[in-house]
Amino acid sequence: MEKDLKNSVGIVQTRKVRVVEQDAPLILKSGKTLGPIDVAYETYGQLSPQKDNAVLICHALSGNAHVAGYNKPDDRKPGWWDAMIGPGKPIDTNVYFVICSNVLGGCSGTTGPADINPATGTPYGLDFPIITIEDVVNVQRLMLEKLGVSHLLAVVGGSMGGMQVLQWAIAWPDWIDSAICIASTTRLNAQSIAFDAVGRNAILGDPNFNNGQYHKAEQGPARGLSIARMIGHITYLSEQSMREKFGRELRSAEQYKYDFDSEFSVETYLDYQGQTFVERFDANSYLYITKSMDYFDLNREYGTLRNAFNRVSCRFLVVSFSSDWLFTPAQSEEIVEALCAEGKDVTYCNVYSPYGHDAFLLDSASQDRLIAGFLESTLDRVRTGSRCLSEKHPSKQLKTIERSKRVRVDYELINKIIAPDSRVLDLGCGDGELMARLIQDKNITAIGIELEEDLVVHTVERGLSVIHRDIERGLSQFATDSFDYVILSQTLQTLRDPEKVFKELLRVGKKVAVSFPNFAHWPCRVQMLLTGRSPQTRQLPFRWYNSPNIHFLSLKDFDDFCAEQNIYIEKKIPIGRSSAIAVRLLPNLLASQAVYITSKYQNGG
Repeated sequence: MEKDLKNSVGIVQTRKVRVVEQDAPLILKSGKTLGPIDVAYETYGQLSPQKDNAVLICHALSGNAHVAGYNKPDDRKPGWWDAMIGPGKPIDTNVYFVICSNVLGGCSGTTGPADINPATGTPYGLDFPIITIEDVVNVQRLMLEKLGVSHLLAVVGGSMGGMQVLQWAIAWPDWIDSAICIASTTRLNAQSIAFDAVGRNAILGDPNFNNGQYHKAEQGPARGLSIARMIGHITYLSEQSMREKFGRELRSAEQYKYDFDSEFSVETYLDYQGQTFVERFDANSYLYITKSMDYFDLNREYGTLRNAFNRVSCRFLVVSFSSDWLFTPAQSEEIVEALCAEGKDVTYCNVYSPYGHDAFLLDSASQDRLIAGFLESTLDRVRTGSRCLSEKHPSKQLKTIERSKRVRVDYELINKIIAPDSRVLDLGCGDGELMARLIQDKNITAIGIELEEDLVVHTVERGLSVIHRDIERGLSQFATDSFDYVILSQTLQTLRDPEKVFKELLRVGKKVAVSFPNFAHWPCRVQMLLTGRSPQTRQLPFRWYNSPNIHFLSLKDFDDFCAEQNIYIEKKIPIGRSSAIAVRLLPNLLASQAVYITSKYQNGG
């Protein structure tokens, strides 16, 4: 079958390299030793003369080194992440040198329990030593050294691959410039460990398991491995995706058969998944790899996540998926909050998807743009030192609220207020325009928080750091006085609880710059008086039913708010189209909006 290789890395070969010799075995986390160790790997693209463009891909439980392209011309399917890796794709092999290897303990070329134990001359089986994610990463590093790679632009992985990414960042911080952790966790919860345990028990309880020495038998533990795969596969999907794909449809009949054969579509689908998995995977490898995931626990290893991440020095991109109930968005947020608490450079997006945990393997425009933009900006930082890309990706369809922000906010005024070299938190940062200006003009260090997914993606494409989050959930991840300035631009009037939010802003920031539209501006008053309808102006283009604004405050209202909350107003700048003198004299009437610089009163003064 002829392949369309135009947008593919083409026909690729899986190679092997010996990284550990038998007479100098690797000491594993458990204290046991293992040698020799061979690693199966594939590479795509070319290593740059500066050796600064290498990207390591870490695979999940059932993956292997074949991440892109085809091993043979008649292969039915390409590598497991072919949509992500190749010429012109998010991980562009015209730009990056991409490496992917099969994990230690695997069954696709890297040393694992199916290989020959040199001490016995037979397959290891259950004599293979227990491995950990730390061991997997250490073997990957040895492989890279053998390939002449001594530094990585990025380590990228989803699910168990994300665990490897975290381990890389912590154990080998000087090796990597960035870490992309997708749909992963710092430790499995009890439910995930339980699913792994049930899968392992299905294998161990198979009558053909034979204590792991089944390789020469006519029949191995196929039934047990198939059941383990079915259990695992259920956790990779979401209820919505299963309902939409299968519902309660029968596979090949209109009436129930009233027996125990598979007849629902979802049953026959799981039968197929189990059978195909048996044909390509080793049951012992399933036991060992799932156990390595169960043992991965950064909290236990380092005391706290903050202790674990204290040693990292790279940029982070953390991605979760809204319907993932195996590794939930909350587990990704735990990573993000610990990194933020340690003042690390982190970006996070919770991508909407109905496809559950497997969403990271499927086509996702948001994920593609996040990874492509993050990698591009990381390489640009390495080569030029710039912390912001030029506007190469103009917003295509900014939402009404963001268009209105561009009309209302006087960025030049805020730019003049912020002191050079400051650390800035921009809340409701939109597409990152203000942060980009401040970085270019004032050399600030900035991170944004934004609720809209498409704006988060656009901000990442500009090379900026941003957290996908509702600010009303609080800012507990940031330490007190961790920012010189917190900016709340045209967002105050959209908050459900401004009092609660403002207290948090004054806690984390030494100064708070806040801007908002003035609902007491004279055109608003005139429209209300003459038409009896909610006003619409250049700064307030909304109708009453589609407005994000839920509070209608004036400058006097905010003055009173500050007095009541014991907030010190350092500067008040009304903005209007009338003369500057008139606006200063009658700000509540003539200002269309205002910028305030506020702070905490010192010593109760």
